Amino acid sequence: MYRLIKTLNRRALIKAIVAAVLTVIFVLMGSRNLQNFDPALIAYLIGTVFAVFGIAYRYSVWLQRPPTRLYWRRSMQFLFSRYFFPYLWRSIKLFVRNIFFQRFIAFRSRRRWFGHFLLATGCMLAFAITIPLTFGWIHFILKPGDDTTYYAMLFGFEAGSFQLGSPLAFIAFHGLVWSSVLVTIGAVIMMKRRFTDGGLIATQSFENDWLPLFLLIAISVTGLGISYDYTFLEGKTYQFMAVTHAITVILFLVWLPFGKFFHIFQRLAQLGATLYKAEGKRRGMATCPHTKEDFATQTHIDDLKKVSKTLGFNYDKEDGTNHMDLSPEGKRSALANAHLNARKEAGKLFG
Repeated sequence: MYRLIKTLNRRALIKAIVAAVLTVIFVLMGSRNLQNFDPALIAYLIGTVFAVFGIAYRYSVWLQRPPTRLYWRRSMQFLFSRYFFPYLWRSIKLFVRNIFFQRFIAFRSRRRWFGHFLLATGCMLAFAITIPLTFGWIHFILKPGDDTTYYAMLFGFEAGSFQLGSPLAFIAFHGLVWSSVLVTIGAVIMMKRRFTDGGLIATQSFENDWLPLFLLIAISVTGLGISYDYTFLEGKTYQFMAVTHAITVILFLVWLPFGKFFHIFQRLAQLGATLYKAEGKRRGMATCPHTKEDFATQTHIDDLKKVSKTLGFNYDKEDGTNHMDLSPEGKRSALANAHLNARKEAGKLFG
């Protein structure tokens, strides 16, 4: 056990512990010292705290990599500059476009975008409902003498009410049903693509490509089963449905930091990458000394030199320039010239 702990990244471990502890503190505060916490959700809470710990640990390790660390610091530097408001507005628009509407994938295929959009929308809706409920931040009550009105309590304060049997009550109580339907349809669309696309068939793996879809479908189907049981079976199969659903959800939460779903959290970093590109263009482009054409931002080239040296690769040349000052075309030309000079020195241009 001690050896295992020694292999862990200490900085990431500390941040992960802090994140997990803060989550527990937020639960205690939001539920008013567990007064509004539902004990039946304890397993989901434990799974969520573990997921927070794992995500914080892996994200911290990821940010410690020299390229990621530099991009992260640069993004924060550019955001909190004199161009804060334009860049903030740009980030908000990109967040809505690429996170909420998943438009970053639309250019690849309309069907692929539609499946991705349904998956993302269903998952975000489910998390928006289940996390506050699991943490005890939201709960519903009936007041004495009024058994027809449900009152929504947010952090212990009344936040609204609706009549039982009303359209609003139907929508609210079936929020997870709608999200399950969206996720199931989206997962089926993505599965069909993996059955028919030759390139995917040749490269896909069970762990990274099929398991995420199986887990999402299992969670959605068992969740729909609970609703179906309540509506049509009078709770006769509730025990089986609830336990099966809990197992699938907890497996998902435990696997979340380590599997393909981790890219959900990495996707947010792309917002910073767009700021990096915008600021780089504002500062000026790098011109290839061979082609005499712009090929990248000068900021990117300068940072790439720093990262390369941090990783142990030094491409400085004797004349004070750097091999990375060349564009891809310029590098190919330099390689060709090096081969030509080597053959000339050997006295053999061919063979």
